[in-house]
Amino acid sequence: MFDSQVLAFMLIAVAVTITPGADTMLVLRNVLRGSRQDGIVTTFGICSGLFVHALLSAVGLSVILMHSATLFTLVKTAGALYLMWLGWQSLRSAIRPAGNLSLDANSTTNHNTLRKSFVEGFVNNILNPKVVVFYLAFLPQFIKPTDPVVAKSILLAGIHYILGLIWLVSLSFFIDQARRFIIKSSVRRWLDGLCGAILVGLGLRLVFEDGL
Repeated sequence: MFDSQVLAFMLIAVAVTITPGADTMLVLRNVLRGSRQDGIVTTFGICSGLFVHALLSAVGLSVILMHSATLFTLVKTAGALYLMWLGWQSLRSAIRPAGNLSLDANSTTNHNTLRKSFVEGFVNNILNPKVVVFYLAFLPQFIKPTDPVVAKSILLAGIHYILGLIWLVSLSFFIDQARRFIIKSSVRRWLDGLCGAILVGLGLRLVFEDGL
C-alpha cells in the first residue's frame, strides 16, 4: 500500500500540517496556560481526531455530512462556537490581573489540566469542518480501486498523525524553552490575548464564510 500516491499525500499533508490554524493556536495557548506537557497532550488529542475523520471518510459518512446542508451547518457552527469559547478563555486570562507564574506545577492540578488539554485538542479537531473536507477531498484521490479502503485510509491518517505529532510537539518544546521569558506576567497576558483574538477570529470566520 506504500506507493507513489502515499508519497504525494505526505507532501500535501506536510503543507497542511505546518500551515498555522486553530490546532496550532490551541497548542500554543495550552503551553502558555500550563507547560510543555499540556502542549504535547493537546497534540495527541488533535492527532487522535484524524483517525475518526479517516474512518468517517472511508465508510462514506463524511459524504452524507457534506451532502446534508443542515448537518454540515450544525458541525460548522459547533466548531466555530467552540473556537470562540476557547478564545474567550484566553482573552479572559489576558484581562485578569495576575503575578508572574511559577515554573513549578502542582501534580494534582497538572493531571487535571493534561486531561482537559487532550479533550480540548480532540474536540477541536473533530468539530473542525475543514478537516472533514480535507479528508473527504483528498483521501479518495490517494486510494486505488483495488486498495482496501479502510486500511489505506488508516495508513494515510497514520502518516498525517506522525507529521502532526512531529510539528506540534516540536512547537511545544520551542515555546516551553522560551517560558522563562514568557512566564513574565505582562508578556504572557499579551500572548494570551493574541492567541485568544486569533481563536475568536477563526471561529467568526467559520460562522460567516459561505463555503470551504
